[in-house]
Amino acid sequence: MKAKVHVMLKNGVLDPQGEAVRHALGTLGFDGVQGVRQGKVIELDLAEGTSEAQVTEMCEKLLANTVIESYRIELA
Repeated sequence: MKAKVHVMLKNGVLDPQGEAVRHALGTLGFDGVQGVRQGKVIELDLAEGTSEAQVTEMCEKLLANTVIESYRIELA
């Protein structure tokens, strides 16, 4: 089984990397970009029998800083 974990900064948390990307895009002539939020995707190859609850626990304990980040899990 595979899982994808999408991790993003919560709304209201400053995103300096996203702002740097927005600025760089403007410098390259892409003036229509008003904001960028940058996140990460973590792909997990899981053993059979691994539950979504276990993946959630992984996120809560290590993969996401739940104080400032939110996450979404996709199982395939």
